[in-house]
Amino acid sequence: MNKTPYYKPVAKEIEVFEKAFENKLPVLLKGPTGTGKSRFVEYMAHKLGKKLITVACHEETSATDLTGRFILKGNETVWMDGPLTKAVKEGYIIYLDEIAEARPDIIVAIHPLTDHRREMYIDKLGTSVKAHDDFMLVASFNPGYQHGFKDLKPSTKQRFVALSFDYPKEDVEKEILINESGIDESTAKKLVKIANKIRNLTEFGLAETVSTRLLVDAAKLIKSGLPKRLAVHTAIIQPLSDEPEIIRSLEDLADLMI
Repeated sequence: MNKTPYYKPVAKEIEVFEKAFENKLPVLLKGPTGTGKSRFVEYMAHKLGKKLITVACHEETSATDLTGRFILKGNETVWMDGPLTKAVKEGYIIYLDEIAEARPDIIVAIHPLTDHRREMYIDKLGTSVKAHDDFMLVASFNPGYQHGFKDLKPSTKQRFVALSFDYPKEDVEKEILINESGIDESTAKKLVKIANKIRNLTEFGLAETVSTRLLVDAAKLIKSGLPKRLAVHTAIIQPLSDEPEIIRSLEDLADLMI
């Protein structure tokens, strides 16, 4: 049996997800990158005993990528189901990560799956497929990152049960670092304090701030023997910016705290 993915609940998200699954409702996870959305879905799929398919959406992701396509096999042209079609037919949980990044035809494709119909239309085959009873659609997006440029329309958001994710409280985030990396409590506490200090800075105009994921990476490097300051510089500071002055300022700040 596969090991249960580690996940630390911060509110009632587990109960909400379970009831959404029970009532065949799609779920939308909202929040910054690296705040545990993907891990949460992995944890819930394991807890519910369901197979999970994850699709990392990007600007080239189209409805065809999800529904399927005809491919050449020898001298024949055969149909190959895409991940969404497979999930719909087999009763899997499908997770569309950063759905707002995908092309608009993705939204058109999933709409009939997010209401009472629970079916999908495969244009290339001219057929509709009813969703398996255990099928569940989960999607995520980062409202802060989109800045309204690639936001989800209200009519789409209102088709989902929504859960908001944010950076954990200090004691919870510290516990996550210890569990994920095996790092000592004192160092974990310092890493969390560095993260919160940077998160509260507004003058640098960072597109993204320090995620829990970055902290875990730094903790793992430190645990494996990399000097603390070097680990913080490479796993936390460098991914935040490409501006030399900003990097130097953040490194100086972190060095005082680690």
